[in-house]
Amino acid sequence: MIVATRNEHKLRELREALPGIELEPLPGRVELPPEDGETFAANALGKARAAHAATGGTAIADDSGIEAAALGGRPGVRSARYAGEGASDERNLEKLIRELEGAEDRRLAYVCAIALVAPDGSESLFEGRCTGTLADRPRGDGGFGYDPAFVPDDTGPGDERTMAELRPGEKHAISHRGRAARALAAHLGSAA
Repeated sequence: MIVATRNEHKLRELREALPGIELEPLPGRVELPPEDGETFAANALGKARAAHAATGGTAIADDSGIEAAALGGRPGVRSARYAGEGASDERNLEKLIRELEGAEDRRLAYVCAIALVAPDGSESLFEGRCTGTLADRPRGDGGFGYDPAFVPDDTGPGDERTMAELRPGEKHAISHRGRAARALAAHLGSAA
């Protein structure tokens, strides 16, 4: 399967979350559409369709981000560009921490949509969520994006580790991308 992304972190996480499924990086000649959809699903489908149209093969794409309850769901689909076009993960995270400074409601949700376009053009969509809270400051060196300040609910009360402090297996077991990837794997297993 072709993975419609140029993000090495996402490709690595999908490979870790989908053991036994051969995932190929997007060929350099394939141009992806802009991520201008209003939903994660719309953006994922657009990328998977573009990769399928260019290669004729099975293509998957994910779009994911973080939603802050106190910000009405922002940054949402704009998570990768929250601090502006071309902003680094660190700048995006700094902006989110700054905007939630002093907020009583620090609840967050990571959201992931994975789109699959089969060789015959049929489409499937798989979604995953992971809820948590925003830490006061970044901690840990694993993961990417907002992981250093995302304290997941699923590790249990009293566990204040951020996603960036979890071991990869722990993270994949509860993450939004891991949950969407397992739904994709189950679908592929039932289709085989």
